[in-house]
Amino acid sequence: MIFKDYYKILELETNKVTMEQIKTAYREQAKKYHPDVNVKDKFSEERFKDINEAYRILSQGPSKRKYDRMWNSHVGNKKKKQEYEETKKSIDTVFADFFNMFFGNIKQQNDEEKIKTSKKNPPIKGENVETEITITVEQAFYGISKKISLRTVDGKMKTFSVKVPAGIRNGEKIRLIGQGKIGYNGGKNGDLFIRIQIEANKKFELIGYDLYTSLYLTPSEAALGTRVNLEGIDDTISIFVPAGIASGEKLKIPQKGYKDGKGERGDLTAIVKIVVPKELTNEEKKLYEKLKEISKFNPRTA
Repeated sequence: MIFKDYYKILELETNKVTMEQIKTAYREQAKKYHPDVNVKDKFSEERFKDINEAYRILSQGPSKRKYDRMWNSHVGNKKKKQEYEETKKSIDTVFADFFNMFFGNIKQQNDEEKIKTSKKNPPIKGENVETEITITVEQAFYGISKKISLRTVDGKMKTFSVKVPAGIRNGEKIRLIGQGKIGYNGGKNGDLFIRIQIEANKKFELIGYDLYTSLYLTPSEAALGTRVNLEGIDDTISIFVPAGIASGEKLKIPQKGYKDGKGERGDLTAIVKIVVPKELTNEEKKLYEKLKEISKFNPRTA
């Protein structure tokens, strides 16, 4: 058995690195060669053991300083490295010195040493994953169950069933515990966070807890006033339209908006839009012409 280049195992080019760089390199290599990702790959399994061993030594100040002295002699100094490789001097002795430097006599290892070793390889929680799904205002109001498919680290597609609760807020996240990336050294898996995007449609727009909808009126209804039925999100509401209302004006219906999570609701606001017919019957045309003659109303000077 020969000297192991722990920096090379972690794909670090030099020993002039910080503890944070060592930790980052360890995480990257552990993910790459983890047995759960490389099933039945003997090389990856052995590599994973070396990665853990390298991190155990380099993540501790005292053991790293001891190792660096040996690393400088075998790797840092090319001349010494070349002499070492050419002469192949005393491999067993080198290994014995190397082993005793960090591990001591096997017979002297006890339960306390095992506990220390486990502390040097702390469990690492897997990374969280975040994605987004889009639903309608109605689906958000009533709640819905949806299925989403995501690609896992091994390239396979996995389907998740997501239950969106009624009254969820726009931008709110749903958390699926343990459905993120895998953990290492016994660490828990990360979580999957699903951000909810509520999109406006032709019927409703959600702003805060308030709903906005359009109220279409004929010119005569707007001029004379009327009572109309307005379709809310969960029922039909009869509202009074005052005479002389103009396009763009708003009629507010309290407590008919979106759920606020406290048993109350926001408001429903109807935005007036006066619609002029594109085609007129002969009789309608005559009436409009007559109205034009007798009316003194001019919106451009009013």
